[in-house]
Amino acid sequence: MTLSVVIRSRDEADRLRLVLASLARQRGLSEVVVVDDGSTDHTQAVLAEAASVLPLVAIRHADSRGRSAASNGGAAAASGDVLLFLDGDTLAGPELVQRHLAAHAGEAGTIGRGEVFHLRCTRFLKNPETASPMPGQEARLAATSANELDKIRVTRQQVLDDFSSIERRAEPGIYPGAGPRLLGALEAEALRAQPGLGVLWAAASGANLSVSRAAFLAAGGFDEGLDLNEHRELAFRLCQAGLRMRLVEGARSYHLTHRTGWRDPLTERGWEAVFWRKHPVRAVKLLSVFWASLAPRSPLPARARIGTLAELEAAALADNGIDYDAARRALGLPDLPATA
Repeated sequence: MTLSVVIRSRDEADRLRLVLASLARQRGLSEVVVVDDGSTDHTQAVLAEAASVLPLVAIRHADSRGRSAASNGGAAAASGDVLLFLDGDTLAGPELVQRHLAAHAGEAGTIGRGEVFHLRCTRFLKNPETASPMPGQEARLAATSANELDKIRVTRQQVLDDFSSIERRAEPGIYPGAGPRLLGALEAEALRAQPGLGVLWAAASGANLSVSRAAFLAAGGFDEGLDLNEHRELAFRLCQAGLRMRLVEGARSYHLTHRTGWRDPLTERGWEAVFWRKHPVRAVKLLSVFWASLAPRSPLPARARIGTLAELEAAALADNGIDYDAARRALGLPDLPATA
């Protein structure tokens, strides 16, 4: 069995360099397909440099086509039996590829969701290796001591020879932004302890997600009308086709976080109308209620909160007397058409 890593990246050359370094020492890796989705920085130079140490396939989009189209383009060019999706700012832990390969070898029909971590130390850095600031963060970094800057740097030497120094700074968690650490823990627990839940597609991650290439292509890949939560919508369709979400223990990825530029599906809502139109099931309608319930100061009344994936499934399957449309309106979310 062979595995291709598929990376979509746009204007994050210095982070991508670290990501590619993290893949250079992976065992079991067949190829790395990087889709440069319209970058205007030095991404092409980074790819040329990496081609000497990686089995690299580089694809260039002159203009950005969006996250879903970039991932689909990478998958179409990949040759591996298994596709493992990463982002251009997500480091691969030392055993990432091996663990995903073992998961697919051990159980056919798997959608592999790895363990996801954040490196918050990079959130103000344009280049994590040199600790150069993001635009607007110059004064903050100028006031930071050399000793503190050393503590927040993530370097290629660390990636290649001292990954434990990176792991020590990481925190478990996954976006969408409301209680990300709690959400990550709830998803992992459900995947471990409740493999029969019908809503485990909601635990899919945008990076550190693997699926057989044949199943991905048969499903039609990512919906290119979605540029947010496209991974959950794909996982929904794959689960409908009989695949099962599975936590891949020890398959760890580390997001080089950035304070600006990330998108919160509780405030960017275009994805929801597309998702609902394709899949008008109650669980889709309640996703935002679930995420908002996890916020430290949730505006939802206690009775309307959904605290776990099991509770999400229960609320989706039975009328418990709670007006979730009112709960959505309390969050400022639009009404969605009733299901057929």
